[in-house]
Amino acid sequence: MHITRLAGLSALALTIGMTSASALTVEEVKSQGYIRAATANEVPYSYMQPDGTSAGIGPDVANAVLKSMGIEEVNWTVTPFGTLIPGLKARRFDFAAAEQNISPERCKQVAFTEPNSSYGEGLLVKKGNPKKLTTYADIAKDPSLKVAVVSGANNVDFLRAVGVKEEQIVFIPANADAIPTVQSRADAYAATELTVSELAKGQANVEQVEPFTDPVVKDAPVRNYGGFAFRPEDKELRDAFNAALVEFRKTDDYKKILAKYGLSEQSIAAAAEKKVADLCAGK
Repeated sequence: MHITRLAGLSALALTIGMTSASALTVEEVKSQGYIRAATANEVPYSYMQPDGTSAGIGPDVANAVLKSMGIEEVNWTVTPFGTLIPGLKARRFDFAAAEQNISPERCKQVAFTEPNSSYGEGLLVKKGNPKKLTTYADIAKDPSLKVAVVSGANNVDFLRAVGVKEEQIVFIPANADAIPTVQSRADAYAATELTVSELAKGQANVEQVEPFTDPVVKDAPVRNYGGFAFRPEDKELRDAFNAALVEFRKTDDYKKILAKYGLSEQSIAAAAEKKVADLCAGK
């Protein structure tokens, strides 16, 4: 019996050692000389420019934060929004900088930083807004209407919360598919306000719904809080990045980045008012 117990303890120790060894640390990142990050290629949150350089709220802030940590090189990967968390868990990259909304469901899978941005919802519709939509609830009122949403995006939760039925929802792979989908097989595309604004710029056949009323869920208007996502086992790396992010949020450089991409002073301030622990708890 003693032998069996010792063997069990040895196996446990080995497992703990393997778990510890699999965690990526700041020291390891600095030793290898780079860190791997992912973008979902969604303007203005996180995307790649034609010359191969990163851009957007997430990458610009991440690059500045990493530089303050002594990490100069970031290797960027582009992946569909719905594969950000699976790809992170599969270790295809070290963190996601796509300004994903911090939600209880996502917090069960990844470790988020404190919020980096805050933003409301929006709708993209055909030019002239023929269905006269002003909010997500308008779609729920007419079962014949169809609304598109990117697979994996939490906008679908808000649609469901206000009564939109499953048969009304059209899932698309990426933000780039929104315009042709609205033109052909959906009455609207639900996304964040900045995503919709960027899509509508210079377009002759679609437009952003204005004015738009954010959906009300649990007696409160919906507001998204975007953050950086890390693997739970990479706690030391996430904590170091998070501490540097909190300090960077206090600077004018941080505010300039967010303002550059269209976030209002109200949204910039809102990002610092919420705590990741509360968002993960659904508060």
